[in-house]
Amino acid sequence: MRIRTYGGRTVSVVALVASTLALTGCGQDDGADPEAAPGTTAQSTTPPAVPEGALVGAPGSACDMPVTFALAESWKPKPVTVAPDNPLAELARRGPLTMVCEIDAKPAGNIGFLRVWTGDGDKLRPSLEAFIGTDAHGPTYTELRVGDRPALEVAYQEKSQLDDTMEPERVFAVQTPQGIVAVSLDSFGSDEHTAMLPAYELAKSSLRHRDS
Repeated sequence: MRIRTYGGRTVSVVALVASTLALTGCGQDDGADPEAAPGTTAQSTTPPAVPEGALVGAPGSACDMPVTFALAESWKPKPVTVAPDNPLAELARRGPLTMVCEIDAKPAGNIGFLRVWTGDGDKLRPSLEAFIGTDAHGPTYTELRVGDRPALEVAYQEKSQLDDTMEPERVFAVQTPQGIVAVSLDSFGSDEHTAMLPAYELAKSSLRHRDS
């Protein structure tokens, strides 16, 4: 179980997930026990199947966003709406970016999420530096193009405050006319991170701006 610090407050990922669900517009539980999440192990590293037409981001999909991308099979998206006066709203903000969609891997057999973040501006490097914060270890930035737009990815490690192990983290950000859109892979340990990478890479390779 990962422990994170947000704005001087230390919270577990389980608490973050519970808080995030409380912030969503469709926060009903899908029947899974959130307290059982940390004990679940990764089942497979097989690249995910992609059902035809399984896109998130388009009008009428679970999350209405400036971009669309393909979902791995069984991953479940939910929109995230942050009320400014909600005391837990800070859990859905990192640097200049605010979470707008959370895509749950539990129905596919893994414990973790792809999370989509948006924010104003067009400077990818400063936005990602603020997003990962000062606790990031060994960040490696890679310039790329995603959906034929300038993008930047950072891979880094972060120390768990529970047991001091180093855990892999990864996020990419892309410029759009509506500002910056970032997609992060948030897992519950190294094994889950590896198992969930194909879904993250699928999102990156299939991402398109909605006007394109």
